[in-house]
Amino acid sequence: MMLRNMAVAALVAFPMVALAETPNVKPGEWEFVSTTSISGEMDIPDQTETERQCITQEELEGSEFGFIEEEEGCELLDENMTADGLTYSMVCRAEGGEATIDGEMRFMGELIEGSVDILTQSPMGELSMNTVIEGEHVGECE
Repeated sequence: MMLRNMAVAALVAFPMVALAETPNVKPGEWEFVSTTSISGEMDIPDQTETERQCITQEELEGSEFGFIEEEEGCELLDENMTADGLTYSMVCRAEGGEATIDGEMRFMGELIEGSVDILTQSPMGELSMNTVIEGEHVGECE
């Protein structure tokens, strides 16, 4: 489903501009659980995904660290990243539709929390998606 892929695309790994501060994120193996709720004209059950990711100290200190993935047809409109978190806005256009995406993440050492709100306009009508993300440091990278 194009809209679901767009939601997932908005969550991880877009290189950020050079950071003034190192994010308050402990290096190592992380487990992220994201739950997406979709409301609109279609009845779609909540979807939960679990993903593991190794985050190194070098990534945290470099300009490549981030939690946004920019797909073709998407434009990053605004972003603000500090040691304690990240906020961003983007718009994606594809297959006759448009999605407005607003996200925020909070960095708390061994925990990361955040959410992404996506509003889509398409020939199928309007859909609103909310993804809640919870990340936990689970140990050393494998």
